[in-house]
Amino acid sequence: MRIAGAVRAVAAFAACGVLLTSCGSADEGAGAGGKKSDAGTDQAKGAEPSATTDLKRIPDVGDRLQSKIPGNSRQVVAVYGEGEDSAKSTVVLYTKSGSTWDKTRSWAAHNGKKGWTTDHRENDKRSPVGVYTLTDAGGVLADPGAGLPYTQSESMQAPHYWAKSHWHDFDYVIAIDYNRAKGTPPNDPTRPQGQSKGGSIWLHMDHGSGTSGCVSLSKQGMAYLLKELDPKQHPVVVMGDKANLKG
Repeated sequence: MRIAGAVRAVAAFAACGVLLTSCGSADEGAGAGGKKSDAGTDQAKGAEPSATTDLKRIPDVGDRLQSKIPGNSRQVVAVYGEGEDSAKSTVVLYTKSGSTWDKTRSWAAHNGKKGWTTDHRENDKRSPVGVYTLTDAGGVLADPGAGLPYTQSESMQAPHYWAKSHWHDFDYVIAIDYNRAKGTPPNDPTRPQGQSKGGSIWLHMDHGSGTSGCVSLSKQGMAYLLKELDPKQHPVVVMGDKANLKG
């Protein structure tokens, strides 16, 4: 079934060429100059070892969103946006042990170039605030040992009329289950809530600046998440700017 889904996705991409518009577009690279920010690598580069353990809940997330984290979820990718209109954020992986959470790893990241929104619309250049499951992955590169179902496909290649700094954005991708059909490749065009609600919101590789709605982090960070996220642990992403996360 996954092979059939990948074939449909490739055919749809060839027919309309719109599958990547929510995650990236030619204008994203303007002014980037092909240079990577510190978000493109780990630790100085953005990553840090576990620093906080035995947490009763995910830090800096208010009751409204905290209550939307499924009770059986034992892996949470938290995306902390710096501000409602900021493209800068931090991605943190939390894992649950017993009844408490541990901070496992974190990375500097980017989100939508215009910031965040609680009412995401197609091409608004903002990332959607909320809690979403993580069920499918893929990319241009071969499976690095992902726990989630992984679809390798050239159809995810960023168009080469985009700035060169964007060409590897989709080498690794984790689909965020916002307005998409679970159990399909990340670039499957199905949007259950309609086209106007946007879609193709992914975790993908960083190019050093804001995205068209996705969350981007370093290649090392993406590879780590792909290997660590386990469908048996029911992973989710909790994402938004700091104010909306606490609200």
